[in-house]
Amino acid sequence: MGAALSLGTALLVSLTGCTSSKDGADAASAQALTIGTTDQVTSLDPAGAWDAGSGTIESEVYSTLLSVKNGSTEASPDLATGIELTGPREYTVTLKKGLEFANGHQLTSSDVKFSFDRTLKIADENGPSSLLYNLASVTAPDPATVVFTLKSAKDTLFPQVLSTAAGYIVDEQVFPADRILDDKSIVAGEPWSGPYGVRSYDKNSLVSFTANSAYQGELGTPKTKEVQLKYYTDASNLKLDVQQGGIDAVYRTLTTADLDDLAKKKDIKVHTGSGNGIRYIVFDLQSQPYGTTTKNADKAKALAVRQAVADSVDRSQLAQQVYKNSFQPLYSSVPDGLTGATPSFKSLYGDKRGGPDKAAAAAKLRAAKVSTPVTLNLQYNADHYGSSSADEYALIKTQLEATGLFKVNLQSTEWTQYGKDRIKHLYPLYQLGWYADYLDADNYLSPFYSANSWVANGYDDSAVRDLIKKEETETDAAQRTGLLKQVQDKAAAQVPLVPLLQGSTAIVTRTDVSGVPDELNSAYTFRWAGLSKK
Repeated sequence: MGAALSLGTALLVSLTGCTSSKDGADAASAQALTIGTTDQVTSLDPAGAWDAGSGTIESEVYSTLLSVKNGSTEASPDLATGIELTGPREYTVTLKKGLEFANGHQLTSSDVKFSFDRTLKIADENGPSSLLYNLASVTAPDPATVVFTLKSAKDTLFPQVLSTAAGYIVDEQVFPADRILDDKSIVAGEPWSGPYGVRSYDKNSLVSFTANSAYQGELGTPKTKEVQLKYYTDASNLKLDVQQGGIDAVYRTLTTADLDDLAKKKDIKVHTGSGNGIRYIVFDLQSQPYGTTTKNADKAKALAVRQAVADSVDRSQLAQQVYKNSFQPLYSSVPDGLTGATPSFKSLYGDKRGGPDKAAAAAKLRAAKVSTPVTLNLQYNADHYGSSSADEYALIKTQLEATGLFKVNLQSTEWTQYGKDRIKHLYPLYQLGWYADYLDADNYLSPFYSANSWVANGYDDSAVRDLIKKEETETDAAQRTGLLKQVQDKAAAQVPLVPLLQGSTAIVTRTDVSGVPDELNSAYTFRWAGLSKK
């Protein structure tokens, strides 16, 4: 298990080679950077958002105890000096000395305990609380020490969890313990523990950031003191502005055609990733055809509909026609390349070689006595997942209807409303995407198939839940790989979601911007502290 920290008699990670907030202060650039995006912010409260748009800001203004450096799968200290395994179910973390929030409040173990307790208590359905599945309790025996007690022993993934969105540390003097705080109050409270703080905030229009002088995390003093994040509703305008020099960088989301065109420009650099992002269709098991809350609810018919859709989609056509092969076909929720990835959908559906099969789809519907064509109300989003989503889902509609088995009604909703509607079971079928919080197969399974999954589509299978619990604490690599395969096979047979594509989000910069790695291991590695103009 390459992403996990090693279990020994005592597990200790020491802080080495990090830059303090004072080191390199003279290097902070006076040249402001402007970054453009089509993404939308759901919330600045870490307990209430777990999406790329919100995460873009949150990852700059909040810090975690541990973090994962670009190109690495190992969690290393950030606000902490180290983490130690002090018992089979106990991790102890020691904080750096003199930590403060940007507002001058001390950052102590009390804030750390408050942050984790709060996320678990609120358990917002659009938030990251499900990542804390194995956390039983948090104690703060002294201002510099935090003790995490887990529900299950031998959890080598927990240090990775501390580096995720579920691990952002917030100011207990600013945030309420039992509810999500509105963005305006957060900005006014200046509870920033990350390399930057928000100076001005016009939600989903323009956000200005300034370097946080109180920051002591592993990224060190930002090379550029001032950064602006500018929001676009039209990707074509975003492309035009970076091309003409109106903005310095683009982070989500341009079309494949736009990226190909920009890559040919002499003043533009397109940085690509390793392909750990995935795109998929979710079935809401309550409101889908024959779902549990529909008038004609029928478990067998509902399953047959899901399986017939899985038989009918042509992933290779989607990858080629819409994304010019910058995405690849995906046959599991775990992307190819990660340990334990198993292409279960390839062997179960379609022509059993990765392609669609109309006859197989028809046979499943016929066996379940499902009348055709089946009406599918399919929702997608273009401002969060990119304007190419319109082409992607138009082609999916064409593929499904070409079988004669389905009638597809397409509808698009803005992201700020999308997240609210989907957890209310208003979308029978809908688009989602995913980027890893940590590079391990578990992060592509537990958020989708665990009892309190982020997908929140009503899927709940006790056998799958038990397998996930086992793989999360299995220390034998071969045994764990076998458990991961079983999870994927069992979930694929029930089809709570249909995986479609895997790929990565490109980052575009002007050539006078330095500090962006040429290879990115996920969409969340675009951090601004290292950026500067040449």
